[in-house]
Amino acid sequence: MAQEFSYPKHRIKILLLENVHRAARESLTEAGYSVTEVPRSLPTEDLLEAIEDVHVLGIRSKTKITAEHFARARRLLAVGCFGVGTNQVALDAAAAKGIPVFNAPYSSTRSVAELTLGNVIMLARKASEGSTKLHRGIWEKSAKGCHDIRGKTLGLIGYGHIGQQAGLLSEAVGMNVIFYDQVKRLPLGNAKPVGSLSELLSHSDFVSIHVPAISGGGALIGELELSQMKEGSYLINVSRGSLVDLVALRSALESKHIGGAALDVFTDEPKTNQAEFKCELTGVENVILTPHIGGSTEEAQESIGREVAASFIQYIDNGTTVGAVNFPQVNLPAFPNSHRILHIHKNVPGAAKEINKLVFDLGANINGQYLGTHKDIGYMIMDIDRELSSEVKENISCLPTNIKTRILY
Repeated sequence: MAQEFSYPKHRIKILLLENVHRAARESLTEAGYSVTEVPRSLPTEDLLEAIEDVHVLGIRSKTKITAEHFARARRLLAVGCFGVGTNQVALDAAAAKGIPVFNAPYSSTRSVAELTLGNVIMLARKASEGSTKLHRGIWEKSAKGCHDIRGKTLGLIGYGHIGQQAGLLSEAVGMNVIFYDQVKRLPLGNAKPVGSLSELLSHSDFVSIHVPAISGGGALIGELELSQMKEGSYLINVSRGSLVDLVALRSALESKHIGGAALDVFTDEPKTNQAEFKCELTGVENVILTPHIGGSTEEAQESIGREVAASFIQYIDNGTTVGAVNFPQVNLPAFPNSHRILHIHKNVPGAAKEINKLVFDLGANINGQYLGTHKDIGYMIMDIDRELSSEVKENISCLPTNIKTRILY
């Protein structure tokens, strides 16, 4: 029997910003939802106005969603970051308003790993420098300072999904791989863990960063860390711009202690393609600068679009929050002849007991129930006898721990 949703699907407004891949729109419209697209990020004031009436908001990396935005979001059910990072969203503020935030942590993994290996090869052969000179009409063929990468050591700072893929690709072309991660990771292939960051830096011919930004925005690689790297080694950052002190890196490059660098991410990235780009490393020899293209392939963007859209559909259709970065991970199979209640509440002792007592006092039968917690938030999916579902919903909404309660179907 088809589910009868408490709110018509075609009236749910979904807003996608920043040229999210068309695959997302296709998936959502096929599922019966209304989608509006804007091919750019919105300034703070414009987003404050737009967010008031949308039910679902999809963004990429340029749009910033603050606590002020969530305070104005009267109808917002969910936010999707069409990429890996979620640091552009005030995650705790979203959770406090009962809004899960989804992302696509794996869809661009291979694309970023391939760019990492490409940068290793290009740096070792000084290819970008040679290309720049040829564009200026200068033919300068030389083997000086150029190297094969076979037999060289790649040091991975962070050994999550991207780090692992970068390691496997690098081994396939004959490199040795070592890694350092604060979390114990199972090595893939012949990769070997090391005990400290300084050990990794001192043993690597190429160092590649694959970790999230540091809380507070501090640099992971500064003057000290650069001094610990091997003479003539190379640094690659396709992770977060704030992780590298570019002033210190420029000094290390100019002194020839560091042989080259490749950066795909920057602390201050232009808001639009028309804005001017400024960087401390422009004009420095054997430095590759790319405009945050790690996940910018057609294949990755399509996969990201479908992954986040699928998360939206699962959440709106049945309340599933698996994959949310700021919310309890909850999934409950549908029980026939039931109404489904979604209850988001403050995570305090006794909250579940109060809910179940209320249901018992009303004489309702719970056909299925799943409760999950994450930090200060509790999230319960509950399938209830149809006859009393409205009363249960109204009474639960009156509990002092209530954040948001609704009947899904």
